[in-house]
Amino acid sequence: MIIISAFCFALMNMFVRLSGDLPTPEKSFFRNFVAFIFALVIMIKNKDSFSFQKRNLPLLLGRSIAGTIGILGNFYAVDHLALGDASILNKMSPFFAIVFSLIFLKEKLKFPQVVILIGAFIGAMFVVKPSFVNADLIPSLCGLLGGIGAGAAYSMVRALGKRGEKGSFIVLFFSGVSCLSMIPFMIFDFKMFSLQQLVVLLLAGLAAAGGQFSITAAYSYAPAREISIYDYSQIIFASALGFFVFADIPDMYSVIGYVIIVAMALVMFIYNNRKEPSQN
Repeated sequence: MIIISAFCFALMNMFVRLSGDLPTPEKSFFRNFVAFIFALVIMIKNKDSFSFQKRNLPLLLGRSIAGTIGILGNFYAVDHLALGDASILNKMSPFFAIVFSLIFLKEKLKFPQVVILIGAFIGAMFVVKPSFVNADLIPSLCGLLGGIGAGAAYSMVRALGKRGEKGSFIVLFFSGVSCLSMIPFMIFDFKMFSLQQLVVLLLAGLAAAGGQFSITAAYSYAPAREISIYDYSQIIFASALGFFVFADIPDMYSVIGYVIIVAMALVMFIYNNRKEPSQN
């Protein structure tokens, strides 16, 4: 299920780029609108309550803001970078989730985790290539910001789950708030889309919904420490789609960054499983 999710998110990024030169907020609106409809249908079908605990409102709003920043950063990067580069920067989110877990979950950071985080950040710098002469610097930083936003959102989702909020309502709340927050940007910078662009945007939303529900199912079948590494298969899918659809070829520094970040994810995966062995 998590590999299916990775493929769906790679497809989402491909469709977002195929939708052309539409403003990023417009793309974000359609992506989240489809997710909102999906979550709404599921909640109605399951007869779930639309109420929530008032004490969870700050976390729900925080998750929505962080998630929206994550999507905007990722979509801007997808439009301006090779798909593989944009995807690997977004996959920094699990590392940032560890940092934000210090804030929202009061979890302690172990020394091996600190070393792994530093290693992953070094890998990200190979992809970003910070330099005043790097034309892709701004998109790369936006992609990294997208990973930071997603990491913050994941940690708040986990905190909300521990407080008893259902996943479908969290998705509904986030999607609704995100759509509403995009409307002012669309009013001042709306670009009319063609029928083809509309179809592609809806396909991006469907792919995103497929990815969201697949990853939710995956984590319901097995703990994160046992399957999280497979989420990095998205880099393979994204690089392949980028090459065959857009003729993207990552440079040597980006490839080095890919290797470092995936290696750090693998080390984290091994560390977590040794620390918390599976219960059979």
